[in-house]
Amino acid sequence: MNTYILLASWTEQGVRNLKDAPARLDAAKKAIKALGGELKSFHMTMGRHDMVVIYEAPSDEVSARFTLAVAQGGNIRTETLKAFNEAQYRDIVGSLG
Repeated sequence: MNTYILLASWTEQGVRNLKDAPARLDAAKKAIKALGGELKSFHMTMGRHDMVVIYEAPSDEVSARFTLAVAQGGNIRTETLKAFNEAQYRDIVGSLG
């Protein structure tokens, strides 16, 4: 499984519909599970982004599908980062000449 970090910020529509946000989070958890992934953690944050989500997906294509499906509702803007765990990091750095 690949790990992804999704940074999300509410749109004006999302702020107007804040009371529905927990139900949207529940729907996102079901959506990634249906695609063969798992939402590992969710955090509401203060600063440039309103939320940070860490999830796993079997491929970049599945991650893109999930991110687009979540953003399609118009309540958030997203930025997705592919994350490498420590072992992967060590392999990548170790392979450098």
